[in-house]
Amino acid sequence: MKQDAPAALTLRDIASQAGVSLATVDRVLHNRPGVRPDTVRRVKEAIERNSFQPHVAAAELARGRARRFAFVMPSGPNLFMQQIQSYLGEMTAWLSARRLAVEMIATDVFDASVLASSLEALVGTYDGIAVVALDHPGVRAAINDLVEGGAKVVTLVSDVPSSRRHHYVGIDNIAAGRTAGALVGRLVGPRSDLSSGKVAIVAGSQGLRDHAERIFGFNQVMASEFVELSVLPVLEGRDEDERSWQLLARLLAKHPDIVGLYNVGAGTQGVARALMESGRDKQIVFVGHDVTVLTRKLLLQGVMDAAISQNPGHEARAAVRVLLALARGEPILSEQEKIRIDIVMRDNLP
Repeated sequence: MKQDAPAALTLRDIASQAGVSLATVDRVLHNRPGVRPDTVRRVKEAIERNSFQPHVAAAELARGRARRFAFVMPSGPNLFMQQIQSYLGEMTAWLSARRLAVEMIATDVFDASVLASSLEALVGTYDGIAVVALDHPGVRAAINDLVEGGAKVVTLVSDVPSSRRHHYVGIDNIAAGRTAGALVGRLVGPRSDLSSGKVAIVAGSQGLRDHAERIFGFNQVMASEFVELSVLPVLEGRDEDERSWQLLARLLAKHPDIVGLYNVGAGTQGVARALMESGRDKQIVFVGHDVTVLTRKLLLQGVMDAAISQNPGHEARAAVRVLLALARGEPILSEQEKIRIDIVMRDNLP
């Protein structure tokens, strides 16, 4: 799905949206007197809403070239990844002002050979590439080839730190896993008479570094702070609802003493289905990731206890800003691009 940048917004467009004259917009931009506060507010809201920066647009035009970025994203119904793509779609005015075009490329990120082939096909084609990456030698080599070919590469959500990628955009996944472990351990205590039992983990793939790091962090906390809880071997559902449902349903039938559940990635609908069909959704502590339409519903129903959240809009914007800074040879504002971890429960749903 190619998303070409449309014609850049002009001052006249901002004036039209704010319901004022072109001269009024000019006065607001240059902080000239004679404009009512309410009018100033409307103009500034229109500018902010459209991420309109006339000086940036002029500077990009002066550079004399457009840039092409590609986002290599997982194929399949991953709601969090769809949110990232949706936020990128809302950035058309911002992209246009900087003469940027963004193309989405869907591939199987769980298959190293498929992902590596998808990346290799992009060599010499794009100025910048953001990729949700599998930590695998073949993928690492493909990323290095992209860099060697002159592209700026950032890993998104899941990192490949041993590659030559330029930057990682995402949360600290070990800290996210530790947070999930603390939540499961502490919530199991008051819910279980013996504060003991087994804990299940469902991941997409341990080959995805974000999933592997989350599991590592989770197990650290379990082993050091909740020794009475026994963590079962990880189930790999490839972030697929059907596969996750089947694997967890069998595990729940086999272990009636499961008291906690950590869903590391997607496949949330399948995980929730298995839990509800077992009739133990109110007994088992369920912690997962990301605030989506589905996890919001599960939190409200009391099926899910907490979601470890990262802001998909921030990740989309940060990835583009980092790629642009790299392409221009400008410094990356690390503090601005740092992705925060949030804990969301039913009572503080945004």
